[in-house]
Amino acid sequence: MNDDTRLRDGTLPRGDPPQAIVAITGEEQPMAAPIGDGVYAALDLGTNNCRLLIARPTSDGFRVVDSFSRIIRLGEGMAATGKISDAALARAISALGICRDKIRTRKARRLRLIATEACRAASNANEFCERVQHATGIKLEVIDRETEAKLAVIGCSPLIDPNGRGAILFDIGGGSSELVRIERDPDGAPRIRAWMSIPLGVVTLAEHFGGKVVTADSYATMVNEVAMYVAPFAAEHGGDLAGMHLLGTSGTVTTLAGLHLDLVRYDRRRIDGIWMSAGDLDATITRLRGMSYHERAQNHCIGSERADLVLAGCAILDAVRAAFPLQRLRVADRGLREGMLVEMMREDGVLGVA
Repeated sequence: MNDDTRLRDGTLPRGDPPQAIVAITGEEQPMAAPIGDGVYAALDLGTNNCRLLIARPTSDGFRVVDSFSRIIRLGEGMAATGKISDAALARAISALGICRDKIRTRKARRLRLIATEACRAASNANEFCERVQHATGIKLEVIDRETEAKLAVIGCSPLIDPNGRGAILFDIGGGSSELVRIERDPDGAPRIRAWMSIPLGVVTLAEHFGGKVVTADSYATMVNEVAMYVAPFAAEHGGDLAGMHLLGTSGTVTTLAGLHLDLVRYDRRRIDGIWMSAGDLDATITRLRGMSYHERAQNHCIGSERADLVLAGCAILDAVRAAFPLQRLRVADRGLREGMLVEMMREDGVLGVA
């Protein structure tokens, strides 16, 4: 299935195209030999997105054979009601039905199907999961924040500068955001030294402070709100940043990278792994804050579904940057799904253990 077909059936042109080769080193390769006939599927149902990745292991990574991504806004309205709405349930079931069909078509046998913050926080999460299973056959695993941080690290650690000491990884989600300090052991293996999760993401911030019209004052208020959560972690784990860089995984940072490159259309191959300087980020965020909601919605790297969320994401990023004033950011168009795939393949002995 090509990108044009995915756009017609409602998915977004983000994530790995079918048949991409993703190596554990973090570089895409032109060819690698599949190992065995095993097909793996990793599904991530977040507060804002539903994402699926289906892949086969290869000698140095895995080959993506199908993917799916759709904004479903599962957490819409939850700040006010504490519940997943019937409308959000319907959107989720529609997207998960497509995921189920892809899993069946590709004959994936090894699965991990997770849900994150919206299902952790919703008072009707059990009912939601039961209705999803009844409608689609998909049994969701609601993971805790520590597991979410761990999977993000597994998925993104190949992009840590091999010549550096480590990275401050951040994952800006719809309903929560994770921060992880990663440092290399003497043998070079990346290890989690500390992590935290805050109950703020692009959906929760945008719903509370407004996302369509964002003034200088409301933007500063969002940054300050996030900074209050980040400050204790930064005070304890933000010292001695020599040899470190930022590593970001989220729609926020990939959108900023697309704008920085002035892409006519989002292209994962040009985004995943790109480096942005502090100056690049300042200029791109300033440009984005200068756009009207209509201009953001018309931009091909943002679109109408992200136009009211992207500035909330920038506020989270600016709070992280203030707490960890590093001069380089590496952008990751990868995360939980890749982490799940790598973890399952390692458990099955078809990938090396880092």
